[in-house]
Amino acid sequence: MLGNRQKAIATAAILAVIGAGSAISRAQENAASPLRRVGGHLDLSGVWQGPYVPDMTRDGRGQKGEPNLPFTPAGEQNWKAYDPADGDYTGSCLPFGLSRSMNAPNPMQIMQSATRIAFLFEIMNWFHVVPTDGRAFPKDPDPLWFGYSAGRWDGDTLTIETTGFNGWTRLDTVGHPHSDALRLTQTFRRTDAEHLAYTVTVDDRKMYTRPWTNVRTFTLLKGDLIEYSCQENNKDLRDGHIKAWTPPATR
Repeated sequence: MLGNRQKAIATAAILAVIGAGSAISRAQENAASPLRRVGGHLDLSGVWQGPYVPDMTRDGRGQKGEPNLPFTPAGEQNWKAYDPADGDYTGSCLPFGLSRSMNAPNPMQIMQSATRIAFLFEIMNWFHVVPTDGRAFPKDPDPLWFGYSAGRWDGDTLTIETTGFNGWTRLDTVGHPHSDALRLTQTFRRTDAEHLAYTVTVDDRKMYTRPWTNVRTFTLLKGDLIEYSCQENNKDLRDGHIKAWTPPATR
């Protein structure tokens, strides 16, 4: 038979084990929960799979397109003249650009801090870092493949505006055009633990008479991004099936 002191010790030990187990369980639950907050905003971090959008005019699973693009005369001429076999830049393993990277069938990883958000694209292992600390765009930027981005929060919705593109990329795989005047506006909002609501608005008055928008849903994935190398086995370019791409000014 246990004495009163031994009973008290045994009871305390049991309660300690139960308490430790509950603390561990809570810690594991909190660590596993993706709905934490960073800098006062819902955390968007994770590996996300979006719908493959080769054509931004079409609807698809998790994708609402713009069926009738409002081309300017210059935009329509550019679109009708496009031939991907005539030296498309992606065939030469050059950067896809921001819109086409978001459209890719490969997942992306988002990493968020209080002042920045980073997009790590599995496609070609490119990355794009966006400040969210209120800074302005550079006054005289050098044109870039991915442009210059600035983000701002409206509650738990992140809006990212991007300008300063070099005008050498295409919006999607089928080749819808944009110019160096493109202003791309993206919004990101986590609707639950496993889904991200996304919109992208194209505003380029050289190519389109008005802004137009796509709406999509991204899904959280388990696991990590993998290595991707376009150059490693590029038989089409090496064997001459497609032409090597050169910047328009040098053609």
